[in-house]
Amino acid sequence: MKRRDVLLAALMLGVAWQIVAVILNRDILPTPLEVLDALFVQVPRGLAWHFVVSAWRVVASIALAVIVATPAGLVLGQYPRVNRFFAPVIYLTYPIPKIVFLPIVILFLGIGDASKIAIIFLILFFQVLVVVRDASASIRPELLYSVRSLGAGRRALLRFVYLPATLPAVLTAVRVSIGTAIAVLFFTESFATSAGLGYYVIVDTFQRIAYVEMYAGIVAMSILGLALYFVVDFLERKLCPYLFVK
Repeated sequence: MKRRDVLLAALMLGVAWQIVAVILNRDILPTPLEVLDALFVQVPRGLAWHFVVSAWRVVASIALAVIVATPAGLVLGQYPRVNRFFAPVIYLTYPIPKIVFLPIVILFLGIGDASKIAIIFLILFFQVLVVVRDASASIRPELLYSVRSLGAGRRALLRFVYLPATLPAVLTAVRVSIGTAIAVLFFTESFATSAGLGYYVIVDTFQRIAYVEMYAGIVAMSILGLALYFVVDFLERKLCPYLFVK
């Protein structure tokens, strides 16, 4: 995605927002300029800290999910017998909305960062696991045979075949999971905490009926999600250059 296209889309959304705000003419929908002004004002007053806390939680969750789920998915994809053993468990647990386990996670891990990271990790783990498993299992057998014919062992297959073949799937799973991670983060930070963008939006501003500042927090959370998207795009260009060869 080109930066020019992103900026143009942001401008179009801003213009649409401005038009609706002017037509509605109510305090519950301030104009984009009012929100941007509040955003810059609130950054040194604590919004920056809330942003950092939320960023740490969601990045740690995504990184942990990728680190754990990627090798697990590779194993399931490479060893059909292992996959047949675990497939029923994944089939039963994957559709369950993991957010319902939040009270249990809080009981075990408390109300700090650990419980929030754990519940987001639990949700993203299965998304990454399933994608990597399917990508690993779909590698063409003739490709594996040709590499083995050159004397490649299990480690060489992992490095030169499985990782390059599944890495785009991993990044795609992460890209898809970002929206889920941000949504779950917002929910988990809306109670039993004193920091984070969810806390800032729901507790610190919405309950005070500070609508302009509330919208500033929403924009900050949107910026966090967009920044993570840009990071994944950057990693894809660096780690998977073969996808962009014309």
